[in-house]
Amino acid sequence: MSAPGGRGGADTEQAGGRVLPVVAIVGRPNVGKSTLVNRILGRRAAVVQDVPGVTRDRISYEALWNGRTFLVVDTGGWDPKASGLGASITRQAEHAMRTADVVVLVVDSTVGATDTDLAAARVLRRSDRPVIVVANKVDDERSEANAAELWSLGLGEPQPVSALHGRGSGDLLDLVLDALPDAPREQPDVGGPRRVALVGRPNVGKSSLLNRLARDERSVVDPVAGTTVDPVDSIVTLGGEEWRFVDTAGLRRKVGTASGMEYYASLRTEAAIHAAEVAVVLLAADEVVSEQDQRIVSQVIEAGRALVIAFNKWDTLDEDRHAQLEREIERDLSRVRWASRVNISAVTGRGVGKLAQHLRSALASWEHRVPTAELNTFIRAVVQEQPPPARGGRAPKIKYVTQADVRPPRFVVFSTGFLEAGYRRFLERRLRERFGFAGTPIEVSVKVREGRGSDAARR
Repeated sequence: MSAPGGRGGADTEQAGGRVLPVVAIVGRPNVGKSTLVNRILGRRAAVVQDVPGVTRDRISYEALWNGRTFLVVDTGGWDPKASGLGASITRQAEHAMRTADVVVLVVDSTVGATDTDLAAARVLRRSDRPVIVVANKVDDERSEANAAELWSLGLGEPQPVSALHGRGSGDLLDLVLDALPDAPREQPDVGGPRRVALVGRPNVGKSSLLNRLARDERSVVDPVAGTTVDPVDSIVTLGGEEWRFVDTAGLRRKVGTASGMEYYASLRTEAAIHAAEVAVVLLAADEVVSEQDQRIVSQVIEAGRALVIAFNKWDTLDEDRHAQLEREIERDLSRVRWASRVNISAVTGRGVGKLAQHLRSALASWEHRVPTAELNTFIRAVVQEQPPPARGGRAPKIKYVTQADVRPPRFVVFSTGFLEAGYRRFLERRLRERFGFAGTPIEVSVKVREGRGSDAARR
């Protein structure tokens, strides 16, 4: 079975300009909802671990089956008796039930209908949405008798499926398509909102900021670090413009040293950064700038994405902390002085509206191209003022400079000899001073081309 999905997205009927029907996958914790989502997508997109509560937000993915494109929404475990974080997760699942075109209720056939399953069925029987009951973990014919017992939910014939092995999943998808409203077939995306990855270490306020921007409880927020494990998309209006924000899992350590659920969440966060155009790195202003904060900034730079650094919880700082933070920024973030900076409070909304202008400025720099003639006139003046240092008794000569690419800007220097890293950094600084490039990494590389005399000697 193959149903290749495109990307994670908001649980909305709008995707890349297309109106898509929505299928919500719901059920109590640890019945295999995320495994079923991955089976539908034909790839490992949703985080799966044999621990209840791994999925906590409602996450949507594009899926394709028999020429029909639709959104599959993975939800956290539904439990009407939950409190605290569990209650927030349940509200997310209930929102998915209300807004879906088709609801798929997943039940563990090896356990049978629990009180929580029966409570979910009562809610869904009152809904005007089509409901399909999936009896999951039916791995062979001997297990099908367990599935028949789920008629007791009063939602029609249970569909025996093994999400882990794929048994019965094609028949299930055929039923889903039959229940879906009319929708256009898959078409290529055209345009769409600019893509913004919201990244940072755990518990710095990423989900709170996303909810503030979306004016909705889009992401689960809890004092416990690590609440978000999957990227969550939201289309938000900011500064009179629509943006696609992705709230990502908090990055505690390098992907290579993470394990289990955190490993897969880190991979998805890394993928979200690469899929974005600009990243907002959120730092907690009331905490010391950490090694992990610096590593996340480096990850954005290495991905070649525009960068905005947002200092959250700014309203909680006193004068002493202001002064201390400035020293930390000068010491620990000195190599990204070019990054756009904004001070905000996700809780009160202070400064959040300024994010739009910083995002636009960073993206404009990220896409800026310097005319070749202007670039070379400037570089000649810089080299005359400060020529490259000699290496091996000979000073290299810069012949020509071109901007090879944008998004991010990449410059190639054609020289008669190798240019030291320090001189390349000098050229980068001067390019920034002259042409701006605030909010974007830029790359300066060197191609060595020897003079004609040397070419003739080799011939």
